[in-house]
Amino acid sequence: MSRPETRLNAAACSEAEWEQRVQLAACYRAFVHYGWTDSIFTHLSARVPGEPGHYLINPYGLLFHEISASNLIKVDFDGEVVAGAYPCNEAGHAIHTAILRARPDVNVVLHSHTRAGMAVSCMRCGLLPLTQQSNELRDLLCYHPYGVATGNDDECTRLGRDIADKRIMIMHNHGLLTVGFDVAEAFYFMYETENACKVQVDVLAAGKDYVVPEPEVLDELARYGNERAGGGDADVARVWDAVLRLLDRQDPSFRD
Repeated sequence: MSRPETRLNAAACSEAEWEQRVQLAACYRAFVHYGWTDSIFTHLSARVPGEPGHYLINPYGLLFHEISASNLIKVDFDGEVVAGAYPCNEAGHAIHTAILRARPDVNVVLHSHTRAGMAVSCMRCGLLPLTQQSNELRDLLCYHPYGVATGNDDECTRLGRDIADKRIMIMHNHGLLTVGFDVAEAFYFMYETENACKVQVDVLAAGKDYVVPEPEVLDELARYGNERAGGGDADVARVWDAVLRLLDRQDPSFRD
């Protein structure tokens, strides 16, 4: 039997929280558009502005195209749902609170199980310096030997330790994770990482020798990528604004 859905009215929360809800719901719909979903699994989160210890995440059981600003659930760092009619995914809670606790400078965490991302996460070589996108991400990337997060305090501690000051994490044998000051930044790094992984899978599948840029080019591209991190980058904002326009044309119900 379907669970009755309770939606939060915009008047029931602060203007800042409602805007965060709209932004995060848009990101869920963007994951649908770009083919980054995994049934009801994986999760995207954002801190609730002005409410330390509370974050927004998907209602566990809904597909990403069903998520809107009003049905996102609000959860505290102890895993209790404080607003919303659905439960929270336990693994999602463990992963997201581990990162949010460790990184007070970031407000958004995105996690994916895409085919290309999982494929590269299984490669001992990691993300190779093959494309402009992968090379821009060089200094923003870390790796994590993933374990089962649910009920595992040690695993959560390692997640927080391994993310350090990076923006992108490849979780071995599992998938991708990106963080950002806002939804725009976290989405941008997920988009770049996912594309870099897709190309790497294609190149390695071709079985041909590949070209790697000269060291000075790699350094320059990494500097370029570093400038994107931290929030406020104009091109990152332009990318996200374009995604919002696309989503509004397709189905603006994420704003409801």
